[in-house]
Amino acid sequence: MNSSDFEQLNHHRWEEFEKLLTHVEKGRDHPDKQLLPKHFREISADLSLAQSRMASSHVIDRLNALVIRAYEQIYQNKRGTLDVVMRFIMIDFPIAVRKDWRLFWLCSVIFWLPFFCMMFSENIDARWVQAALGPEGMASMEQMYGGKEQQIAHLREEFGSNFMMFSFYIYNNVAIDFRIFAGGILAGLGTCFFLAFNGFYLGAAAGYVNHAGNPESFWTFVAGHSSYELLGMIIAGMAGMRIGMAILHPGRLPRVRALVQGAKQALPLIYGAAMLTTLAALVEGFWSAEPHPSMVKYAVGIAGWIGLSAYLICMGRSRKKHAA
Repeated sequence: MNSSDFEQLNHHRWEEFEKLLTHVEKGRDHPDKQLLPKHFREISADLSLAQSRMASSHVIDRLNALVIRAYEQIYQNKRGTLDVVMRFIMIDFPIAVRKDWRLFWLCSVIFWLPFFCMMFSENIDARWVQAALGPEGMASMEQMYGGKEQQIAHLREEFGSNFMMFSFYIYNNVAIDFRIFAGGILAGLGTCFFLAFNGFYLGAAAGYVNHAGNPESFWTFVAGHSSYELLGMIIAGMAGMRIGMAILHPGRLPRVRALVQGAKQALPLIYGAAMLTTLAALVEGFWSAEPHPSMVKYAVGIAGWIGLSAYLICMGRSRKKHAA
């Protein structure tokens, strides 16, 4: 078999493999994506055969380029950790959030509706908020948000240092996000419950402080980290709902396989939620309790909401547009 016959015999298979590689490189789903290692071995064998039979340089160069591209995709986990992390932050995570935009808005409604209902219910009937917080919760709100100086003294007395404050908040926030995510295994009901409960409780806390505490000490404290913490909570809810949907609507797949597939789709979301939660704890531990001017804290908080929203809306779009 001469070089021309060899190329003509395998040309269609090489073209299909190149199309598969292009889809994988651009981050798009492809039904044969899991077969990439198998096709990689076949193309490697073709390259070896072409080299041994002294095929034309055109054929050898084409096969060599395909082998290199496939190798990079299969063994990309061996790349530098920094490259993988930066790709996730700059591309994979925001694309994953936008891909499940319906879940984003669903989880947002589940959280924000009880939040605002409880926060404004203080103006109608304070008993709702008092019942939600209980005597200990109200006393804690008054002690924590009775005033800026009282707040700082309370935090210093309780935690001792910014690092200990950061450690407490990351433990607390991760525990909340984990419950929200894990609740998805109950067909999404657990996720809905924990999202609504946190919205209900945080709204009650905000309403009570507005009524009986020092609102400025509360809002200046939460302003800086609120965007990362609350959006991280909502995105953890998206990951949980992805698990729940796999259980409720497995489609043609067996329910166990659908659950595995749903978990894979949820991974970028839960990793991103963990990233935002860590960032929230850093800001909460090292910035929120510092005695900076109120306007500076409000400005930082607004910048956080605008910046994070722009990041989730815009990042990775150029790559996706190129892939289309």
